[in-house]
Amino acid sequence: MDRRNFIKKSALGTAAIASPFYISGFSANRKLKVGLIGAGWYGMVISEAALTIGGLEIVGVCDVDSVHLRESADKLEKLQGKRPKAFKYYSDLLDMKELEAVFIASPPQWHALQFIAACEKGLDIFCEKPLSYDVMEGIAMVRAAEKAGNIVQIGFQRRQSNAYQHAKQYIAEGRAGNIHQIVAQIHYQANPGNTTIQDPPESLDWNEWCGPAPMLPYRPSIGHFSWRLEKEYGNGHLVDWGIHHIDIIRTIMDEGIPTEYKATGGTYALQGQITTPDTLTANMAFEKAPVVWQHRMWGTGDLNPEFNNGVFFHGDQATVFVSDNRFVVMPPGRDAERTDIRIPTEGGMQEQHMADFLHAVKMKDPGKISCTVQDGFASSTAVQLAAIAFYTNSIVKWDNNRQTVTGNPGAAALLKRVYRDGWQHPG
Repeated sequence: MDRRNFIKKSALGTAAIASPFYISGFSANRKLKVGLIGAGWYGMVISEAALTIGGLEIVGVCDVDSVHLRESADKLEKLQGKRPKAFKYYSDLLDMKELEAVFIASPPQWHALQFIAACEKGLDIFCEKPLSYDVMEGIAMVRAAEKAGNIVQIGFQRRQSNAYQHAKQYIAEGRAGNIHQIVAQIHYQANPGNTTIQDPPESLDWNEWCGPAPMLPYRPSIGHFSWRLEKEYGNGHLVDWGIHHIDIIRTIMDEGIPTEYKATGGTYALQGQITTPDTLTANMAFEKAPVVWQHRMWGTGDLNPEFNNGVFFHGDQATVFVSDNRFVVMPPGRDAERTDIRIPTEGGMQEQHMADFLHAVKMKDPGKISCTVQDGFASSTAVQLAAIAFYTNSIVKWDNNRQTVTGNPGAAALLKRVYRDGWQHPG
C-alpha cells in the first residue's frame, strides 16, 4: 500500500472509531451534583475536564491540605460560578445529601477506603488509576461496586486516543500479521525533588495524608505530586506511568491478566533519592503475546529518543509503534519504507474519557463506560504483580480463577499490606 492510500485509510478508520464528544446534551438538563476527593494537581485536571463537558456542578471538595482546599474551591467557584463546600475529611463530603457522584483523585493508598465508602452511599464514581494500592484492595473494590450496582469509570484516558484505537483496528485486521512480542517503555529523566527530612507544611495534615499507609518521615520528595516514586505511596514508575501502556496493550489485544511475571532491575542512578527502581525490565506472560516493560529514569533513554514513550507491537508482517498521537508502521526488509502519521484526538483524551462517564451517569447506562472497575482491576493487578516479582526477586504465577498467587508464599504475602492502626484493610 502506498503512503497516500495508507493515510487515507488511516483517516477513515480513525473517524469511524473516534468516540463522540458529548457537550450539548448536558447543559440543557439538570446539573449532576459531584464531589471531588483529592484537590491537588490531578484532582483539578479531571474537574476542569468535567466542567469543560458541562452538565454538572462540583458541590463539595475535600483535601487534607488546607491550601489545596482553599485554592481549589477558589478556582472551581471561578469556573462554575458557585463555590463548593469545603471539607477536610472525605466522610463529611460523602454525607452531603445532594451528592450523586464523586471524583477520586487522592494518592493510591486512599483509593480503596474512599471508593468502598462511596459505593456504600450508592454514588457513581470516577476513580483515578491505579484502582488500588494492593491486589486485595482491588478485589474488595470490585465486589463493592458489583454489590452497589453503581456506574464506575477508572481513569485510563488513553483508551480514548485515536492513535491507539487505530492501532487496535490495524492489528485486528491482520495488517501487521501475527503479533509475537510487545514492548512498552517510558524513559525519562526523573527529578525526585528535595529528600531532606523536615516538618510538613503547616497547611498539610501529614498523618491524614498517609492514611492507612506507613507514615514515613515527611520530605518534599514523597509528598504532593512526588509520591509516585515512593514505594509506600505510588509504588514506582511502572505502577504509576507504565500502567497506562499495560492497560492499552490489554485493550488492543483483548487480553486479561498475565499468568506469570519476572522482573529485574534496581535503583542505581537515583539511589538514596527514590525507593522504587530507576531501571526495570519486567516480563509479563499474556495469553496472546509476551509483553516486555522497560524503563530507565536516567541517561538518554532509547537510542532513538522519538521512541522513548510508546508501545511496539512486533508482528511477522510489520512492527507497529504507537503513542498518544502517533502511529508508525515498519515493514520487514532492508529497503522497506517506514510510514509515520500523526493521529490527534479531537477534544482531548481526558475530556473524552470524562464525557463517557458523565454520559453514562446521565443516561444511567453502564454500557457507555469505557473502562469498568473490572478492567481497572485487571490492569492494576498486572503492574502490581510485576512489582511484586521485582521486590521478591522471584517468578510470580497468578491464578485468575482463584485470584491469588500460587507456589510462592513470599509473593502471595505482598498481595495485601498491613494497614496502620486506626484503619482496617477491606480485603
